[in-house]
Amino acid sequence: MSDTTKSPTHYRLLSTLRAIGPYLRESQCVDGSYLFDCLSVCVNDKKSPEKREFWGWWLELEQQGNGYQARYRSGLYDTTGEWLDEKLPQNVVKDVNHTQEAFHQKLIETMQTEFGLQVHLHEDSVEFV
Repeated sequence: MSDTTKSPTHYRLLSTLRAIGPYLRESQCVDGSYLFDCLSVCVNDKKSPEKREFWGWWLELEQQGNGYQARYRSGLYDTTGEWLDEKLPQNVVKDVNHTQEAFHQKLIETMQTEFGLQVHLHEDSVEFV
């Protein structure tokens, strides 16, 4: 990449963020505010796909000044497609942490490399449990 970074327009950010995954909720994103989620562990894979629930995390990424602030939450993704802020069972914590940490590292590196932007954790952000 050249010495100058690209201007981080909303559409350029969407394209870049979509590429790093795990899942950008593009329809819920607006300029300066981006929503991601990750369904890390299926609660019961014996249920039919439309009745499955998942343990995982979601991220609200908000522009703040010259950078972005990341607010992570963890919990249960229910059958209605909603996130419930619930404590993770001990047997899934390691898997959820792994996906969250891997994503966060990619997010930090991508935002810095592509746009010269810093990403900081919000004070209310769930620590990597």
